[in-house]
Amino acid sequence: MMETGKQPISEFKSKGGIQRIFKALRYSLDGFMSAWRGEHAFRQELFVVSIASIAACMLPVTPLEKVLMIGVFFAVLVVELINSAIEAVVDRISLERNPLSKNAKDFGSAAVLLTLLMAGLTWLIILWPHLASSGPR
Repeated sequence: MMETGKQPISEFKSKGGIQRIFKALRYSLDGFMSAWRGEHAFRQELFVVSIASIAACMLPVTPLEKVLMIGVFFAVLVVELINSAIEAVVDRISLERNPLSKNAKDFGSAAVLLTLLMAGLTWLIILWPHLASSGPR
């Protein structure tokens, strides 16, 4: 590591500029492709996000409600990617069973579950008035 002032800086850290933006985009696309290839849950959730986004656009709700309905499912994808990153780092450190490794993976999984519950609750709260008003009379 090179030393600049008091903060150590990795020699792998980019220098900045427009090239950094393109490299960051490339790394992001690599992350999406890796998640697509290696994470079954990510593929399932991406499928749900696709269907939910189309459905949200077609439902008779306000534009803000559409954004919330779509955004909350994108949050699920974000948390799933973070969970996958945690799992990859834990597995990179050691494949041996360890209570701390289990906790890290379980915490990530719990975060995904909470985000899915938040998504379901958001959809229920937004759609409930429409479902209640169209019920049997």
